[in-house]
Parts: sequence; structure tokens; C-alpha cells
Amino acid sequence: MSNFKEFMNNNALKFIVLMGVVSLFADMTYEGARSITGPYLAILGASAVTVGFVAGFGELAGYVLRFFSGRFIDSTGRYWAVTIGGYLINLLAVPLLALAGSWEMAAVLIIIERLGKGIRVPPRDVMLSHACSQVGQGWGFGLQEALDQTGAILGPLIVAVILFYHGNYQAGFAFLLLPAVLAILVLLVSRFLYPHPHELEVEVPYLDAKGFRRVYWLYIMAAALIAAGFADFALIAYHFQKAALVSATLIPIFYAVAMGVDGVAALIFGRLFDKMGLSIMIVVALISSLFAPLVFLGGFYLAFIGMVLWGISMGAQESIMRSAVAVMSTIKRRGSAYGIFHTIYGVSWFAGSLIMGWLYDFSIAYLVVFSVVIQLISIPVFISMLRIRNQKGENI
Repeated sequence: MSNFKEFMNNNALKFIVLMGVVSLFADMTYEGARSITGPYLAILGASAVTVGFVAGFGELAGYVLRFFSGRFIDSTGRYWAVTIGGYLINLLAVPLLALAGSWEMAAVLIIIERLGKGIRVPPRDVMLSHACSQVGQGWGFGLQEALDQTGAILGPLIVAVILFYHGNYQAGFAFLLLPAVLAILVLLVSRFLYPHPHELEVEVPYLDAKGFRRVYWLYIMAAALIAAGFADFALIAYHFQKAALVSATLIPIFYAVAMGVDGVAALIFGRLFDKMGLSIMIVVALISSLFAPLVFLGGFYLAFIGMVLWGISMGAQESIMRSAVAVMSTIKRRGSAYGIFHTIYGVSWFAGSLIMGWLYDFSIAYLVVFSVVIQLISIPVFISMLRIRNQKGENI
């Protein structure tokens, strides 16, 4: 029996690592692009509110699509087909940005890239959750996120080097075709080796099949508040360029540092989630509320510290929030659980990005107040969840 458990654990870990490598190359592609889309749109003539709208609407469209993607895979079980199709759209839109001759065309491609991600995230996360049940949901998703963010570091660094030597954004976008192809190849290998990832599932889920309990909806509410106040990097990069705070070649470096912090934070907070449950999200909310004053009101060094805090919050969210959905859902409804969560999260992100883009043109100080306050409001919601847990003895 112990040998079987060891085999299953190793098999699950191998699947997590393989999917993490896919994420590594994928993040090299689209995070490398995201590190310069803000300045790129600005150079093509877009305003701050346009940058905020494109970033927010792209996320919104992708997150809303996750609702339908999640329901579709619950009803059909076609996890791999949807995942592979989504990755193809997600990744191949990036190098096409090199051919965009206007901010309108660039905006369309940015949104298409987000749509591709929206299609493939629910099935990928469901497959990962099966394997993560073997090693701990927080640790498993944290490990995948750490590999994911390794790519998110390399992508912006490569783009920074290309900008330094070639001086144009088009060359950076064109190079990103290489990691896009590598991601797709590793994904196909993963499909061949693990055609039925659901066989890795061993944990008994928290919820019964009748529906999602109150704690799930409170969790979504709290996550939505954090999302609304969490500025997209496109707007941050726009601010860095417009305020002449950070040079064009250093902006991708700032993003790479944040992504490195993200990866480490994902591992640490993933472990903490497995041990402490969602109570750790109170700490995450506090940390997340501090980045905006430093990034938007501080000088060069304070902005750098702000980006470190931004990265910590991003890593903690990526590992904990996906882990919590897996714990709070049954196997048969897990796709829908991820879809609902991501859709509400995305609507909040869109609304927050649009508001902050508008506030930036009106008053940066008001933008900061909005970001800080709305994220802090999530803390009482998390406290309410903890009270429900204590009253009902629920393990989350």
C-alpha cells in the first residue's frame, strides 16, 4: 500500500512539473509581451484610460469565457481538447503583435490572447487539482505557479535585452514565437503521457454535490474585492513611462523582479494555506493594499519596493485562490466552480482597471485611495468565513 501511495505521489508530482514547464514557456511568451504592452500602446497613441480599458476588458473577456469553459468541460469531460485549443489561441496571438500597425490592432490581439487563456484555464486547473490532491492543494498549485513565474521572469528579461540591442518592441514580440512553440510541444507530450489526469484524484472534496455553500460565495466576494483594487501591470508600466520614473529598458526588469517574487511567494503561501487554510488571506490582503501608494506616489526606489509587494500578493493569490476552489468543490462540479470564481473575479478586475485608468487621468491620489480601501474591505469578509469555519468545523 505504501509503495502504491509513493508511486501515485511521484506520478502526480511529475504531472504537476510537466504542466509547470508548459506554464514556464507560456509565461515567457505572454508575460514577456505584457511587460511592454502598456508602453507599446502608448507609443501607438493610446491614452491612459485606453490602456486601462484594454487591460481590463481583455481580462474581463477572458474571465467571463472561463465560466462557459468550466461548464463545458463539466458536461463533456474534454479537458485536454479545450486546454490545447486555448493554449494555441493564447500563445500564437503574441508574436502577431509585432505586425500591429495601430493601437487598435494591438488591442484586438491583446484581447484575443486573453480569450485563449480564458478558454484553457478551467480545464488545466481541474486537471492540476487532481494531481495536487496527492501533494497538498496549496503546495501543488504553488509549485506550478513557481515554475510559471520562472517563465514570467525570463520573458521580460529577454524582451529587455532585445529592446537594449534592437530598440524596438516589434523585435521583442517576434522572438516570443520560440517559447510559444516550446510550450505547445511540452503540452502535447503531457497529453500523451497523462491522458486521464482525473485518475490521480484521491482526496474527498469539501462540498457535497448539491451546490456551493455560503463560505464559497463569501470567498468569491473577498477575492473580487482584492481583484478590483489590484492594478494591472499595463497601467503601472504606463505610469512609469509617463512620469519618467523608470526607463523603457528597466520596465521589463521591474516586472521580472515582481514575477520572481511571485514564484517564491506562491510556494511559501501555498504551504501556509495547506497548514492554516484561508486565514492566511488576511495577511495577503494587508500586503496587497500597500503596493499602490509606493508604486504610484513614490520615487524610483519606493516604486521598486511597491513592485515587490505587488509580486508577493500576485503569487499568494495565484496559489491560494485556485487551491481554495479545489477544496470547496466536488470533482463533478469543479470546472463550474473554477468558471464561476474566475468570471466574478474577472468582472471585478475589469471594473477596477477601468476605474483606476480613469482616476489616473483625474487624480493619482484618488487612484491610490481606491486601491487601498477596496482591498482592505476584503478582510472583514475573510473574517466572516473564518467564523463560519469555526462554527461548523469546516476545514478551510
